[in-house]
Amino acid sequence: MNDLLAPNAVQARFHVVHETRYGYRNPVTLSQQYLHMTPRDFLYQRTESHEVWLNPAEDSSIDGTDFFGNKTRSITLTAPHQTLTVHAESTVALAQRPGTDGFAATPLWESLRDKLQHGADAGLLDACRCLYESPHVVCSHDLAQYARISYTRSRPQLVAALDLTQRIFDEFEFDSAATDISTPLAQVFNSRKGVCQDFAQLMIGCLRSIGMPARYVSGYVLTHPPAGQARLIGADASHAWVSVFCPGFGWVDFDPTNRCLVQHQHISVGWGRDFSDVTPQRGVVLGGGKQKLEVRVTVIPLALDELALLNQPALAASQQKGRKPLTHDLGSN
Repeated sequence: MNDLLAPNAVQARFHVVHETRYGYRNPVTLSQQYLHMTPRDFLYQRTESHEVWLNPAEDSSIDGTDFFGNKTRSITLTAPHQTLTVHAESTVALAQRPGTDGFAATPLWESLRDKLQHGADAGLLDACRCLYESPHVVCSHDLAQYARISYTRSRPQLVAALDLTQRIFDEFEFDSAATDISTPLAQVFNSRKGVCQDFAQLMIGCLRSIGMPARYVSGYVLTHPPAGQARLIGADASHAWVSVFCPGFGWVDFDPTNRCLVQHQHISVGWGRDFSDVTPQRGVVLGGGKQKLEVRVTVIPLALDELALLNQPALAASQQKGRKPLTHDLGSN
């Protein structure tokens, strides 16, 4: 079975520019960086072109693949520098994903939980990787109780997942000043505030706390400028959402920040257990002292009627509520 996007299935194409700039107080004499900036290829997405360049230029670069199948790049710079710019550009084609029509017929969530608890078969091994706690996702009784409001007795798995997605949007406030990448999940839950990274990991924590597998997806989402205003270069953002496993359907993506089932406005770069597995850029430097980080992301539709996208329901709720995924969840040294 072909698990890659067929050319005749393309529903949308986007050009993505992701630029990260570090400024250092003192010269850096050695920098080693590890990048997750190359979009994945899978059934609903194909990367048509991708390139990364640095200023200053790297001395060495090695492309690889991590444990989860994400594309990586390891780079080394040895020339002294006080600024570092990492510029990534990608052109990506997306297909329309299935809607909610079949959700009511999905397996009951308890049946999946019981299968995973009593010896998963080979077909469930991939899901088992995302069943347990991870560095940024700690399970708890509080998260389980919150999840069980959606995961009631004998409810279909994906119906319950969509309900949980919508509740997180409705009951939590998007606040870019409330958290950073080190904020514990318990604090996010108690404060009811955070950003896309927090809401994704919150939903994952809820699901794992009741024995449901869920993984973290990192990428980009198309945002829309206010009516009558031009699209601003650099004003978009990296984004994060959740993928939920369901037998017969595979991994199905939900976006709690935007109260939607993921369709063809989300561009996937990588997935893993949580943010720590797919940090866009992380590394170590020798020297440098205090540093300043600037991130600019632009997502541009290609050969596509943007009015059609504006009529899509996927992002309408978040636009009305004033939410916009921000860039503070990008990794730094």
